This record gives sequence, structure tokens and C-alpha cells, in this order.
Amino acid sequence: MNHNMIRALIALLAAILIPGAPAEDRVKTASGMIEGTTERDGLRVFRGIPFAEPPVGDLRWKPPQPVKAWQGVRRADRFGPRAMQRSIFGDMIFRSNGMSEDCLYLNVWTPARTGDERLPVLVYFYGGGFMAGDGSEPRYDGASLARRGLVTVTVNYRLTVFGFLAHPDLTAESEHHASGNYGLLDQSEALRWVRRNIAAFGGDPARVTIAGESAGSLAVSAQMASPLSKGLFAGAIGESGSVMGTMTPVPRAEAEKAGTHFTEKLGVKSLAELRKIPAEKLLETTAEPGFGRFPLAVDGFFLTKSPVDVFAAGEQAHVPLLVGWNSEESNYRGILGPAKPTRENYEAAVRRLYGDRADEVLKVYSAATDADVEQVGTDLAGDRFIGFSTWKWADLHGQTGGKPVYRYLYARPRPPMRAETAGATKANRPEPPHGAVHSAEIEYALGNLATNKVYAWTADDEKVSEVMQGFFAHFVKAGDPNGPGLPTWPAANRGGDVPVLRLDVETRLEPEKQPERYRLLDQFSRK
Repeated sequence: MNHNMIRALIALLAAILIPGAPAEDRVKTASGMIEGTTERDGLRVFRGIPFAEPPVGDLRWKPPQPVKAWQGVRRADRFGPRAMQRSIFGDMIFRSNGMSEDCLYLNVWTPARTGDERLPVLVYFYGGGFMAGDGSEPRYDGASLARRGLVTVTVNYRLTVFGFLAHPDLTAESEHHASGNYGLLDQSEALRWVRRNIAAFGGDPARVTIAGESAGSLAVSAQMASPLSKGLFAGAIGESGSVMGTMTPVPRAEAEKAGTHFTEKLGVKSLAELRKIPAEKLLETTAEPGFGRFPLAVDGFFLTKSPVDVFAAGEQAHVPLLVGWNSEESNYRGILGPAKPTRENYEAAVRRLYGDRADEVLKVYSAATDADVEQVGTDLAGDRFIGFSTWKWADLHGQTGGKPVYRYLYARPRPPMRAETAGATKANRPEPPHGAVHSAEIEYALGNLATNKVYAWTADDEKVSEVMQGFFAHFVKAGDPNGPGLPTWPAANRGGDVPVLRLDVETRLEPEKQPERYRLLDQFSRK
């Protein structure tokens, strides 16, 4: 009797001995049996799988603990609770089972019928500034890419004060003499869960690619820099942002000062007292001015040194990287504020921002006429926000990572809103975008245009989505986005002109435009 016949017999016996769902809806993980659902096309979905113990009570502000085993069959047919967070982003829609500190769950979409198929795996981290977001958001749904032959996974992680509070007392009690970065540690623990369990879902633990957008992209760059996650993934995708210029980790002592400021606001005297405060009260306090930001930290445990230094020394995970950003990551209003977009106002704003180095900036980000200001200001605002940090990641990894780097610029603006939504949101969007705004590419890349009912998607949007999904799927499968029917995309490792793939209705290769912009901002970052 061969191996496949044995597995089929085991599945049949499981169906007989544990009545209920069909055998293929059940998977035996290292912690116990779970039962998901099967879609009409045969895709299997497992929602709300715990990958760590609930980080509550004494486990609040501690590294995630491996999930304990359970008896019987655990239902995995609905999303687990999302992490504690305030409602700060209007584009977030959740399918989660409420909100709770008990939030460490992941979701799996698999086209595999058995555990023998060894399909490539995509693990996706959501964005939201480490303050909001959830793996249940429809734009991150894993079904479309799973239908292209991937096992797709979305992961919840702790946010805001629950995920990133550093404090001297937390450091003192830690066996690692570290505090903060709990949300990043959650992601790393999820990757260890994937390493132990994904084969049971038909995935290949040796072919895991991590990906994310915005804070999720920052997280991917941080996981590449962390010694705790080395060897847990074979590829990386970053959509807009890295920790080398956006939310750059600070020394642990500086993060502890921010945490001390927060606990002083609460008036607590001990960790025991702090851990007894209701989660809702902690969350409410983060809404008060000056108390809502908790920096990433070079904590000596998850991050042993600055990520820039890690990448410069070639000590990061040596894996292929697909990375890029959007053509309008921020608007010119990020530079001018409410002032009219005139050359005079633009130059005055730049001088306020850069002081005695303003002339260098005005030479590189030059507006010859008033008509140039909106675009030049948009370029500068987007680079300052997230474009530069993404460039720095690609540039350093291309020099020291020993693996291919594929760079893109996403330039497809969203289409107009549907008539029924345009009127309700007109006051919130007084002018159309000049390009692809921050986060615009997510539904295209993951094949989830249909989940977003705000915009009137067209055939051109479907075309862009088809191309992006193709690139992503090929990259996850082979560490190379190139494949049949797709535009050629060469690696952009340092040396000569850096090729950048411009993703739009007519996707094309072009040389890097104005690299002096990033080199100038690099000088400022090293001050």
C-alpha cells in the first residue's frame, strides 16, 4: 500500500470516527484537529485558527506563547477576533468575530486536497500603521491567489499599546531583557506555526513567501532583519514601506521613555496593576493627544541592531525580494498644507522643512512654474512618507542580499467611485488623485477588486489585477515574477540603470527616474 492510499484510508477513518464535516474539511495540526469549509470550486478555507495562546492576563505584554493542544475537533469556519484598535481608517471593513485582546488567529485558503501536494505558501501581514487592521479584511482575502496554486495565509498580530509598549519594568522582567515589538513577535510566532503545520494543508514549509502592504511591508523588512525569523521564509514581497526610513526603530531606552510616559498618564505603580486595567480603558487612553504612538524598538531580542546596519552588513535574510511603491503615496498637501499650490508657497514650505539645506531639496525637487507644484510636491511628500524607505530597502538588499531584487512603481489610479458612493464621500475627497494613492494596489495584487464596492471597476482594472496576480503568484512559486504571458521583469540589483516595472494598464519597463531624489534623502537619513 503506497503513501497516498494510506492517507486516503486515514481520512476515511477520520470521517467515520469523527462524524460531521467531510474528511477533506478536517486537518490535523500539531495542536489538534480543526474543521474548515469547502467552497463550491473545491477551495478549502480555514478561518480563525489559533497560532498562540491568548495574550491576556499575565501574558499581556509578553512574547507569544505556543498554542496549547485541544481535544476533539475545533471549528475553523469563521474569522477570530481582530486585535484591539480604534476606528481610525475609513477604508477598513472587517469580517472578524468582534474585537479582543484574544486576537492571535490566522486564516488559511488552500487548493490542495491532501497534505501531499507541497504547494508554495504566501503569508500576508495587513497594514494600518501598527494601529489598526485585521486578517479578515476582504481586500486581503486569500481565495483568488489560492486558485492560482498557492496556499495563502493571513495573520493577526497585536497593535498599538498592546503590541508595542516598551517599559523599563517589562524589560526587567523579561528573560530576554527586552520589551516592545510584541506585534512583530506575533508575526514571527505565526511563521513558526506555518513551519510546523502548513504541510497538513498541502503547503511546502520550505517555500514560504512573506508579504504585506504599508505597516505590513514594514513588518516584512523587519522580519528580514530579525535573527528570530531567519530560515522561516524563502521570499519577501514589500508593498510601500520599510523600517529603514518609515517608523524606523529607535533604541530600546527611547521606546521605554514613551512607554513610561503612557503609564504615568494612567497613574499605575506596578506591572500587576497595569495588567489589570481593562483593555478598553487602555485603548481609550491611546486616543488622547501625545499618548497614541508606540515606536518599534531595537530591543536586543527581536532586533539586535538597527535594520539599516543589518542590511548594510549583509546580515539580513538572503531571499529574493519583490518591492515597490505607488505613484501618489502622499499628496502635495503633505508639504503645503492648506496653502495654494504656487511656486512661492512651495519654496516657502520647503525652507520651513529643511532650513539651510532647502536649496539642495529645491534643486532636486524643482518646480519651474506654478503648474509644476502639485506634481513636484506630491513626489516630495510621497518620498518623505514611504517612497524613500522602500527605495532604501531595495537598494541595500540589492547590494548585500545576494538574491534578486525586483522593483516596481504602481501607477494605476483607482477609477471613479460608483454613483451611489460618490455623493456620500464627495466632501471627504475634494479633488481627484494625481496617481495611485497609498494602498490602492492591494485589491489588484490579491485579486479582490470585487470585494470593494466603492469604485466602478472597469475592464482595464481587471487587466491590471490579472497581471499583478500573475507576477505575485510566479514570485511565490519560484522567487521570480516572470512567467508566460507577462511582461519581462528583470532584476534591479545594483549596477548600471536600475530597471523599474511601471504597473499600469500598459505595464512596461523603464529606468529609475530621478534617483538623485533618493540619494539626497539618504544623506538626510544619515545625519
